[in-house]
Amino acid sequence: MRPPIKWAINHMPASRDEHLPIMSLSNIARARFFHSSFPQYAPTPLADLSGMAKYLGLEGLYVKNEAHRFGLNAFKVLGGSFAMARYIAKATGRDVSEMTYDYLTSAAFQKEFGHATFFTATDGNHGRGVAWAANRLGQKAVVHMPKGSSQSRFDNIVKEGAQVTIEDVNYDECVRMAAKEAAGTRHGVVIQDTAWPGYEEIPTWIMQGYGTMASEAADQLRQLEVNRPSHIFIQAGVGSLAGAVVGYFTNLFPADPPKFIVMEAQAADCLYQGALAGDGEPRKVEGDLTTIMAGLACGEPNIIAWDILRNHVSAFVSCPDWVSARGMRMLGVPVKGDPTIISGESGAVGMGLLAALMEDDTYKELREALGLDRFSQVLLFSTEGNTDPLKFRKVLWDGEYATV
Repeated sequence: MRPPIKWAINHMPASRDEHLPIMSLSNIARARFFHSSFPQYAPTPLADLSGMAKYLGLEGLYVKNEAHRFGLNAFKVLGGSFAMARYIAKATGRDVSEMTYDYLTSAAFQKEFGHATFFTATDGNHGRGVAWAANRLGQKAVVHMPKGSSQSRFDNIVKEGAQVTIEDVNYDECVRMAAKEAAGTRHGVVIQDTAWPGYEEIPTWIMQGYGTMASEAADQLRQLEVNRPSHIFIQAGVGSLAGAVVGYFTNLFPADPPKFIVMEAQAADCLYQGALAGDGEPRKVEGDLTTIMAGLACGEPNIIAWDILRNHVSAFVSCPDWVSARGMRMLGVPVKGDPTIISGESGAVGMGLLAALMEDDTYKELREALGLDRFSQVLLFSTEGNTDPLKFRKVLWDGEYATV
């Protein structure tokens, strides 16, 4: 019998919301300008799933497809690259607006900045993005991956010239390992999208980098004559992406923001646990954090992102693996007339959750609490493509994690 979806409506007391300005429209414009200087840059497509919307009883359904991002099959490079640019700008006494691709790949930059080693922990996508950016900028990267990481994701990082290891510990322990090694290395810098006391500046820069994706989506929705989505489903590991998306759209629509639904893998649902406790304090989940949603297998929240989320999210949802698997199949074999979206395990959980809410009266209470109905315009983010081909085939071809 499949495990049930769990949820917590947000009743946490509000904080002073002091971190919301991190995701201001002006900060995100700076990040988007930086990314647009790369020759590999182009906005990723926003798929209009009008057939699926009709099938589920919604007015509109739109999916931002990050499988096309910089040829890296995932959105994560946006955060790591911008954080590296802001670090370099600060180290050289320049403004980040000067950190264009042409400058960062020039001989003048190498003479002025020299070399640094960027350390990070990853399930695959973030590390690949950091390694890719470091490689393009003539820098070094050291990447630690948690036990259970897939060989294909490991190989993709190695191809970018990074020093990579798979450790016999979980993701959160890999983060601590990367931070310790960076502290003991001359010109060592940890580029991690989670924050803890004493390590807060770089994670905010990573969140701003993710804002490029949200900004693109907002522009693309307007082109489809959708001024404002009514609901945004966004997945969370440590919560940096979720905090970035929630923060950006809250700043974009301050008088009438969308309803935000944050989704986690049930094996690593630290944000859900915090919402369930209801006191506004973050919670941790320990153990192996085993889930097919490798990009969401994080048990300790980013404290900056958590502060944004506790103030603005409508519901926190804990999703078993079958939710993601169903989403992968629905996006990969779409309703007639809709575009096909190749979405990986961490990318498809929004589609699986939305379908469950609209089709299964087991979750009628949550559906009604969120006001999901025939007037709803829903935005999802498919944050990765097929980054683990073996797992992808097992789910789509072999029916792994069936829903019955």
